[in-house]
Amino acid sequence: MKERLKEALRETAAEFLAREANRQSLITVTETYLSDDSKRAQIFITVFPDSAEQAALDFCQRSRGEFADFFSKRVKAHVPHVEFVIDKGEKIRQRLDELSS
Repeated sequence: MKERLKEALRETAAEFLAREANRQSLITVTETYLSDDSKRAQIFITVFPDSAEQAALDFCQRSRGEFADFFSKRVKAHVPHVEFVIDKGEKIRQRLDELSS
């Protein structure tokens, strides 16, 4: 059940951000984390270009309420408290790929 909720969060967040975010940047959902009690979730994102990262993160944080409504209508499940986070691990992996090329 927890894995299904994590996947639903990831898919729904990706759909929500594709619809609602401005077209100045590309926001990609890379991972979701769900607490053991399923009451808190972190949605990890990457942003292109890097210069738009803070603005995109601010947008995501401001839109948490709208996302919760969107999620509850789509998934019909309890909506955990959501926090959006920049995926630093993905940025490091991308940089390592660039250096090894």
